[in-house]
Amino acid sequence: MDRFVVRLPNGETSNKTKSKDKVYRQTTIESLRRVVVIEDIMRYKAMLELPGQTKDNLLQALTELNKKIPSREVLKSTKIGHTVNKMRKHVDLEVSSMAAQVYTQWKTFIEENSNKPSIEVRSDKQSEGLRDNARRLMAEALDVKEDCGLIDNIEREVFHQSSRLVSIPYRRTIRSLVFAFKHKPEIRTQVKDSAVSVTQLVSNYKK
Repeated sequence: MDRFVVRLPNGETSNKTKSKDKVYRQTTIESLRRVVVIEDIMRYKAMLELPGQTKDNLLQALTELNKKIPSREVLKSTKIGHTVNKMRKHVDLEVSSMAAQVYTQWKTFIEENSNKPSIEVRSDKQSEGLRDNARRLMAEALDVKEDCGLIDNIEREVFHQSSRLVSIPYRRTIRSLVFAFKHKPEIRTQVKDSAVSVTQLVSNYKK
């Protein structure tokens, strides 16, 4: 097809204006409020329950939880409702207010929509087995109990920073952390004393 060029006199501009194109964002299934990734719920639960957790991390976890509506079954199986409820008594007013907001929102929604199912996303058994082994190795290297909140937080942060996959980067990061815990007493002490945040720790040894 031939193309035509319209020439305007000097100083004149076309009256036609380009219409602004609408920008559409792609919606992922995980972005939907009723789609709950169990791993995310457990990660935020671990963050809330870790002794000495910073205010920023507490607010981050509560803010993310506020974006989701877990089903009654998820609340029971993960006990995240109990954890959020306890946070309503936190000494920091901003943290306690945010926790109260999340708790009230969940309670109200479940009471009004008890018959509506939610979609749950869980890890497969093989992945869970590999992650359990990673927790055991880190606990032994750090000389703490495997079921302590610190180990749970570290492993979940590694999993999160590895795009929630038990991949090669995940395994390498775990090995790097285990080596550091075993052979670097100063790192072991810093981790136990919460002198370094879990997020920063994992970022430092991410492979």
